Amino acid sequence: MEQINKVELVGIVGSVNTQTLGGRRMTRLSVVTNRAYKDAMGEPKMEETWHNVQVWQGKGCPDPSVLQKGSRVHVFGRIRNVRVQNEGQPDRYYSDIQAREVSLVESKDDLVPEMN
Repeated sequence: MEQINKVELVGIVGSVNTQTLGGRRMTRLSVVTNRAYKDAMGEPKMEETWHNVQVWQGKGCPDPSVLQKGSRVHVFGRIRNVRVQNEGQPDRYYSDIQAREVSLVESKDDLVPEMN
C-alpha cells in the first residue's frame, strides 16, 4: 500500500529566485498563506504561514518569469524534510514544498477567508 504525501497551497508569492541546476531551471518561491479564526474572546484573528516552495521547469509549471512578488498561486506538491549536516555543528532541519504543479490564480476573492 502506497503512503500519501500531498500538499495544496493557495497563497501569495513573497520572493522568487530562479537558477539553473544540471541544465534545468529551478525556481524557489516563498509563499504566504493565511488562516482566519476567532480567539477565545471571540476576536477575529489572522495567522500567516510562510512556505518555501521549489518549482522545477517542466510540465505543470508556468514559465518562472510570470511568477513575481505579489502573484497569487495555487501549488500542488509534496512536503520534503531535509537534514543538513556540517562537521562540528549541530544538525539543522527544514521542510519545503516540492511543487508538482503551479498555476496563477486570477481572482483575489479565491484567497479571502470567511470569518465564521
